Amino acid sequence: MFIRIDQEEVKYKRTSKLGREHEYVRTRSIVVMRCDSCRELFTRPRGNMDPKRLSNNYFHVCDNCDSKRFAQTKGVEQKKVWDKPVSSLDDISRL
Repeated sequence: MFIRIDQEEVKYKRTSKLGREHEYVRTRSIVVMRCDSCRELFTRPRGNMDPKRLSNNYFHVCDNCDSKRFAQTKGVEQKKVWDKPVSSLDDISRL
């Protein structure tokens, strides 16, 4: 689940041609998400992600969880929904 985008500042030092040290700051965007498998918070650099995936239309899985196993379980859940007969009175939003 997508939560928010944070800014992270990192300070570096470089030496100029004249030998003077200068400090400069770089900011990068960090995406904060909640794993849909284990419900833990995790972060990723925004530059490493496809902009279309920065929404709740997609599932997000952290590095600690097995994403392929998670995808297989989601496929089984969808199959259960699509295999229901039309005449059943079960609410498919609960599955």
